[in-house]
Amino acid sequence: MIYTSSNSDINSILGTSPNEVETKGRKSDRVLLVSVIFLMMFGSLAVYSSIAYFAQGHGTSAGSLVTGHIFKLGIAFFVMLIVSKIDYANLAKFSRFAVLISWLLLIAVMVYGDMVFGAKRSLSIGGFSFQPSSFAAVALIIHLSVLISEKQDYIKDFKRSFLPIMIWVSITCLLIALEDFSSAALLMAISLFLMFVGRMSVLQISAIVFIGLIGGTALIMSTEQRQSRVVQYVNQITDINNTNFESAAGYQAQQAHIAVAQGQLFGVGVGKSTQRDFLPAPYNDFIFAIIAEEYGMMGSFAVILVYVLILFRGFAFIARNARDLLGTLLAVGATLMITLYGFVNAAVAVGLFPVTGLPMPFISYGGTSMLFAGIMIGLLMNISKNSRNSKEFYIG
Repeated sequence: MIYTSSNSDINSILGTSPNEVETKGRKSDRVLLVSVIFLMMFGSLAVYSSIAYFAQGHGTSAGSLVTGHIFKLGIAFFVMLIVSKIDYANLAKFSRFAVLISWLLLIAVMVYGDMVFGAKRSLSIGGFSFQPSSFAAVALIIHLSVLISEKQDYIKDFKRSFLPIMIWVSITCLLIALEDFSSAALLMAISLFLMFVGRMSVLQISAIVFIGLIGGTALIMSTEQRQSRVVQYVNQITDINNTNFESAAGYQAQQAHIAVAQGQLFGVGVGKSTQRDFLPAPYNDFIFAIIAEEYGMMGSFAVILVYVLILFRGFAFIARNARDLLGTLLAVGATLMITLYGFVNAAVAVGLFPVTGLPMPFISYGGTSMLFAGIMIGLLMNISKNSRNSKEFYIG
């Protein structure tokens, strides 16, 4: 049985009113939908500007790659609309099975995965390549929301609640971290926040944070690539003239900083980026640097503002007005997954974070991440449609 959000402790966290009303006939969030469409359109322009050099080196045209990108956006948008029509409670019933499947896929990646940039993150099946880590992250967020909702009567019990929940979280994050530490760390952070919103013991959550810091340090020290990224990041913020900043380890960050600096306030102009020829994966991991170069501080601020708007709508409206605790947790998890990826991608480009390789949702070039970002937005739209309050910002 799913626990509803009438509990006063849950309501106080997100400012939810305890009064319940009928949810039939509610409408999806218009602001959320418009924000996603803006990101898709802006992202298509950014990809077109940044992918020309890559296309030339692979014997194709930028136009054909952008066409493929728009096609993938269309698929993600279509999936988003379908998910928005399916009651989230029905989707949640398959979460356990989805997590188990994701574990098998993550193990398969370690054995049969394609090596890209020194790591096995994608799996090719029938000519199609996808990243199981994106699927695993979505499946875990949904299943974690279900578990927390079901265990509310004994949510602070270590054996009946905390331990079984952490088994699901730990195994998923560990399998992802073996090849993609940054994605695993972000997923763990989202999971811990969901546990906090779900009223789990703060002491138990704090213990996991401590253990996670130790485990994260061990994983960073396990490969030279991860160590070099951290060392380069520390060097660049303590001494910009340090030789490590100009070495191969700091090349990506250096070129991104040059792109951001060249953009100044209003940018160099659409399609006039020079750093796209020097940045590795400017159409994906460092697309925000290209946006900052071509559109300047004003354009890059507009993109960040849209993610902030999604964060605000997801928390203050959708999660707050969800009909039950399951909807609240799903809304919080989906919102964080979309916005944190965007914020981290931008932070890497401007030098606030070490290089991570996380895409910017709906803007970066790609397929798997876009598809599952669409699923997350679809969940948010469905939760808003089944909310307890009807707002003027909603559509049918």
